[in-house]
Formats: sequence, structure tokens, C-alpha cells
Amino acid sequence: MIMADDKDVLRDVWFGRIPACFTLSPEETTEREAEPYYLLLPRVSYLTLVTDKVKKHFLRVMKAEDVEEMWFEYEGTPLKWHYPIGVLFDLHASNTALPWNVSVHFKNFPEHDLLHCLSNSVIEAHFMSCIKEADALKHKSQVINDMQKKDHKQLWMGLQNDKFDQFWAMNRKLMEYPTDEGGFRYIPFRIYQIRDNSFIQNLSRPFRFPPKRFQVMIHGIEPLLETPIQWLSEHLSHPDNFLHISIIPAPSD
Repeated sequence: MIMADDKDVLRDVWFGRIPACFTLSPEETTEREAEPYYLLLPRVSYLTLVTDKVKKHFLRVMKAEDVEEMWFEYEGTPLKWHYPIGVLFDLHASNTALPWNVSVHFKNFPEHDLLHCLSNSVIEAHFMSCIKEADALKHKSQVINDMQKKDHKQLWMGLQNDKFDQFWAMNRKLMEYPTDEGGFRYIPFRIYQIRDNSFIQNLSRPFRFPPKRFQVMIHGIEPLLETPIQWLSEHLSHPDNFLHISIIPAPSD
């Protein structure tokens, strides 16, 4: 169970930020030069949820007929908006200098690499689907099913508006379990490896971490290998209630 003195950990995770520099792709046609746009990105959110200001900034130099759906790319790799921002950074750029340089596109949407995201309702549907999936693993869906629609909305609005207290007032229910059970039925987690740009998800209790030629990253840090997986799930899960674990090559000496 989450104790009062653990709330600092939850707060640190929530307020984790990545400095980013957004630049318009040279492939885009503009009426005048586009200045870069700098933004502190919340690790626990989604690119398409927190980049309205980026879009407005670059639309000022674009012709309306040249604007289609906005998407992002890093060093030639389209960035999947439905992965949390922190996961994208850890996978693709964790060993590079800051700020994170992200290219912005408004045309030539990569249909085979990215899902379309034309409104925040798409993000909300994805987010709530993940929460429901996580609770099915943790509590056989009993907690999420006992919540009312307004409770679901509170979870979403907390993430959308970056309101820690609003979100955790409801999310704490999803992190509870009977004392005699000692933890969740299963730990909701996803493992990402850059080689195939996808995630691995299996039913699992405690598991072995990979050998030291790789780094295991959660929220940009390497957890101690002896850290109980139940504790990680309670404290380092993203707002979607999944542990997102990035396995990346260790930096060479």
C-alpha cells in the first residue's frame, strides 16, 4: 500500500520533465523562416496532448493548404504518440545531449508507422483503455468497474490538465489491494526495445532483468535490480497504470 512518505516519489515521477527543441522539418514549405520552439515536456504525458503551442507556433509560417496532420520525428524515426513521452525519450535519445531535438511535420504522414490522432478524444480513449487493461490484470477489473463515469473523467482530466492531486485522489484506488494478498494479481508492465520499436507484454510476476550490456530504464533512471516489482508498480507506473520499461544498449566507455 502507498504510504504518506512515499508521496514524494509519486510527485517526482509526475513532475519529471524533458527539455525539448522543436524545429520544423526542412521538407515543409513555409512563407518565412520558422524559429525553433522550446518546451518542457512532461514525461508521463503524450506528445499530441502537450504540443498545442508547438502547432500554433509553426502554423504562423505555414500556408493553410500545406497543413495536414502534425506528427513528430527524431533522427529519421517517427515518434509514436501513444507511447508516453518519457518512454520515447529513453528509447531514442537517453544518451544524447539536451535539449531533445524533435522535428515537426505537417505532411507525408507515415501511415505504416503511426496511428492517427486528430483530437484529444483519441488520446483519452487510448488512455482509458490502458487503465482498464491494467486493472483487469491487478484486480480482475473490479476497481475500475466500481468507479462511476465521473471518476473515469477525473483520471483523464488530471492527466490532461497536469493536475497531480486531482489525478491521484482517484488513482490511489487503483493502487490498493487487500493486505493479506501482499500485492496485485499481476503486474501491468510493457517492455520496449529499440530493435523492433515495439513493446513486449506478458503475464508476469517478478522477472529477471537483462545482463549489464543493456540499461533498464524507468522514467529515465536505472532501478536497483533488487527493487521489488510490486513497489515499482505502485510508485513508478505511468498514469495509465502500466510500468513502462525501456531496455537500451549500455553506453560504451
